[in-house]
Amino acid sequence: MSSVSPIQIPSRLPLLLTHEGVLLPGSTIRTSVDTARNLQLVRSRLLKGTSLQSTILGVIPNTPDPASDAQDLPPLHRIGTAALAVQVVGSNWPKPHYTLLITGLCRFQIVQVLKEKPYPVAEVEQLDRLEEFPNTCKTREELGELSEQFYKYAVQILDAVSLEERFKMTIPLLVRQIEGLKLLQKTRKPKQDDDKRVIAIRPIRRLTHIPGTLEDEDEDEDNDDIVMLEKKIRTSSMPEQAHKVCVKEIKRLKKMPQSMPEYALTRNYLELMVELPWNKSTTDRLDIRAARILLDNDHYAMEKLKKRVLEYLAVRQLKNNLKGPILCFVGPPGVGKTSVGRSVAKTLGREFHRIALGGVCDQSDIRGHRRTYVGSMPGRIINGLKTVGVNNPVFLLDEVDKLGKSLQGDPAAALLEVLDPEQNHNFTDHYLNVAFDLSQVLFIATANTTATIPPALLDRMEIIQVPGYTQEEKIEIAHRHLIPKQLEQHGLTPQQIQIPQVTTLAIITRYTREAGVRSLDRKFGAICRAVAVKVAEGQHKEAKLDRSDITEGEGCREHILEDTKPESISDTTDLALPPEMPILIDFHALKDILGPPMYEMEVSERLNQPGVAIGLAWTPLGGKIMFVEASRMDGEGQLTLTGQLGDVMKESAHLAISWLRSNAKKYHLTNAFGSFDLLDNTDIHLHFPAGAVTKDGPSAGVTIVTCLASLFSGRLVRSDVAMTGEITLRGLVLPVGGIKDKVLAAHRAGLKQIIIPQRNEKDLEEIPSNVRQDLSFVTASCLDEVLNAAFDGGFTVKTRPGLVNSKL
Repeated sequence: MSSVSPIQIPSRLPLLLTHEGVLLPGSTIRTSVDTARNLQLVRSRLLKGTSLQSTILGVIPNTPDPASDAQDLPPLHRIGTAALAVQVVGSNWPKPHYTLLITGLCRFQIVQVLKEKPYPVAEVEQLDRLEEFPNTCKTREELGELSEQFYKYAVQILDAVSLEERFKMTIPLLVRQIEGLKLLQKTRKPKQDDDKRVIAIRPIRRLTHIPGTLEDEDEDEDNDDIVMLEKKIRTSSMPEQAHKVCVKEIKRLKKMPQSMPEYALTRNYLELMVELPWNKSTTDRLDIRAARILLDNDHYAMEKLKKRVLEYLAVRQLKNNLKGPILCFVGPPGVGKTSVGRSVAKTLGREFHRIALGGVCDQSDIRGHRRTYVGSMPGRIINGLKTVGVNNPVFLLDEVDKLGKSLQGDPAAALLEVLDPEQNHNFTDHYLNVAFDLSQVLFIATANTTATIPPALLDRMEIIQVPGYTQEEKIEIAHRHLIPKQLEQHGLTPQQIQIPQVTTLAIITRYTREAGVRSLDRKFGAICRAVAVKVAEGQHKEAKLDRSDITEGEGCREHILEDTKPESISDTTDLALPPEMPILIDFHALKDILGPPMYEMEVSERLNQPGVAIGLAWTPLGGKIMFVEASRMDGEGQLTLTGQLGDVMKESAHLAISWLRSNAKKYHLTNAFGSFDLLDNTDIHLHFPAGAVTKDGPSAGVTIVTCLASLFSGRLVRSDVAMTGEITLRGLVLPVGGIKDKVLAAHRAGLKQIIIPQRNEKDLEEIPSNVRQDLSFVTASCLDEVLNAAFDGGFTVKTRPGLVNSKL
């Protein structure tokens, strides 16, 4: 007999009506409080009360009746359980409610209900004493965990005050449970010795379930999976540190109930650990000759890029443990940066995985989430390794220049460890929390510009410029790759459509103006769709002619020729196309399918008056020509700049006007009033067309000087000349970047002469030889040389008074 003192409950108890089960003496349950009566009881008694008596409640099992009025007190069960409120937790979402943790003390019987509102209060009579049967507390707690199918039995046990009556009711239930377990053991398949310990603890956890249910089968499968997971951990080739972590986690998993949220997190973590390719890799194909052939077949031009890949293969052939390089392909859109990465993986015989970084603004996308967070997952690097299944793939980090930054961290800073050859052999993902070796991964990043890449990240990568294509290169790419691809996608054959090279050149020059070939590819797609309609209509007409028994010679041919009368394809739908005659696409067909040309050669038309010059600009989309226009008017010496210019370009304009004012007498430049002070009673307006496009940079300095010199001298700038270069206040011409892209833009526009800084002469080696043959280059070290080359016959300089002007 225990020495515990008797528990005395108050004679008056507030009643808590619960429908979430039956609370037995000695057991503890959580119950939700959301009805008006129960909410008022919690607020009045538990939240405002200060004594121990105020935390004792009378818990009455109640089955809600939908037909009854919520305002009326429902019929109360005669027997209840006095309970102690251990914990109260409240919330206002989605509606006000409380969650109570209550422990049963003893039974009581309702004598009479004293009041019903705001919450019921009853006079009660205590029925049993907890100290009389101390050894039955554990049994009560186990019986209180029975499922809802035993709800009525639990109520009957609650009503049984006598110990003898309780035994009579509970023993049959226990016997039934034991018989079910015996039957389950007979039907179960033999398990391995490693599984005996798991089977031994299973009956204890199964007492609360009905034998033979789906829940039991699921639990068996889960335990089988844990055994298999443990075997995979033992046989895996992961490093010692990772193996220790997995062994520790599998021990925790075995002791963890499956209902815990951490169970699924731990299991997912272990499954990821055994699936990662810790030591699994592919063997590189090191045949340099075959690699060169493969790269040439997949990509035309790009000599510098292909040379770097072959260099890596050569060194890899001589040194087996060479770390993977960190390459960054920088160039305009549509030049094939992403497809080259895929070709590199194909050449090496490695797996390929692309990670799109455009718009990523959370460092957890790179490093992963810590497992303390709900819904945590590894970063994209570890997840990519799991996807490819090897530890030496080719990873393409696409659009690395478009990474963002937010309150969740800077992903560009997280990439510093990934892309550092001296650190990435020990890369630690927050989710794994163990080191993984990335030194064998070949990382290739792509970007349109290096201006938005942080300097620290840029320093870790080897930059390879991928400039735009020339017209000749685009023609070759179109006929080698683009046209065959579009024919295959549209179900056409070369016997049904022919696109001559002269037509391709017309599409390139008059319908597209880009550094890459994406727009060109879309134009070929539009042509193939139009031809597919004609082919389908021709087949339909042939089938109709065959059914009508019309002789073979009555059809007519459809052929689009350049020297024939212009006629839309849509106007010849009544003609049947013989299968042996392909549709030839010429200029008239282009106009019918693609519409009027989008770009016309307007250079000479825009330079037919003084005050206009052509500059060369670089953008992330490639090089482009840029017109600069100037006009003067009577005013107060103001300089107006329009065209959405940046601060650097505005400063270049002020430098240009200052240099011209200081050298006005030298070049005999005067305003409308004949004064050498160019701004005396004169306003100047400089405009850069395409005002919706932001423009900035110092390379327009020589163009602005030439434009203003043309305005004040009244002479026309040569219409076939473009120029680029930064200027100083002393008239020097400084080097600029993007020379190859700018030269290609001038070549596309049909210009013949280009003025560049003298210190950029070395960049001309990157220009294709066929482009250099079509252009003439003038290298200038000062503005005198620029002006002399920009005007026909040179630019005159006034020497000494009384002498005639001499030409530079």
